[in-house]
Amino acid sequence: MIDSARLNAIVSEAGRIALSRWPGAGHEVEMWEKEPGHPVSVADIEVDSFLKRELGKLLPSAGWLSEETADNPDRLKNDLVWLVDPIDGTRDFIRGRPGWAISVALVSNGRPLIGMLSAPARDEEWLSVAGQGATLNGTRIKASVCRDFTGARVPTDQLAKIDSDLTMVEKPNSIALRMAMVAADRADLVATLRWGYEWDIGAATLIAREAGAMISDAHGGQLAFNKRDPRAFGVVVCAPQIHDAAIVRLKDRAELFAKKGAEAFK
Repeated sequence: MIDSARLNAIVSEAGRIALSRWPGAGHEVEMWEKEPGHPVSVADIEVDSFLKRELGKLLPSAGWLSEETADNPDRLKNDLVWLVDPIDGTRDFIRGRPGWAISVALVSNGRPLIGMLSAPARDEEWLSVAGQGATLNGTRIKASVCRDFTGARVPTDQLAKIDSDLTMVEKPNSIALRMAMVAADRADLVATLRWGYEWDIGAATLIAREAGAMISDAHGGQLAFNKRDPRAFGVVVCAPQIHDAAIVRLKDRAELFAKKGAEAFK
């Protein structure tokens, strides 16, 4: 169905384009705010344009949903859809930090078939194909098998008092990379309590699931992709044995923040 070598080459080239604009490699960043608190850079736009063109050539029948492209509802007519975040973790990108990645997923009937993350500033290439496992730089990975919620490793800058029994580890700005950390047993739990978009998590959802992690929204519900409204409230990615405990811990906050966030989106 897909020329996998060509797909890998396209995503890798997108990583090279982004790296050529990254301040951490000595380049001057060009950025602005799409709206207050939401930065975007020239690299976001260049990578988005490149991927839309090249992935469109690779699979002309697929629809398109990307953070940096106006949404076209015609995508809902397609069985296959590309989900793309040209630079996930833009704040790290513009600050010259390596915690960003290019996220590309191919979705079929609401479920990811292929997930790829290119994190060139970290020399990391993540790949997953449904039913075939997940790899990091070509090596098969297995997700965390943590059994005790207490002490679980969480990529975060700080912990709320209620979560003081957890353990902080490195936190890249990219949510996709944080999810991939669970897939590679570098973390045990990632949880967000905000309304987010499918392009942020499409590729990493498949990578984590194929590595053996459990994934849901913040309420414990199943994630679906290529919806008319491409949002979901939160994501929880963790070792399967601690998923129930994570949902219980998050329950009250999830209900409160989901309501507030929904009002903010109106």
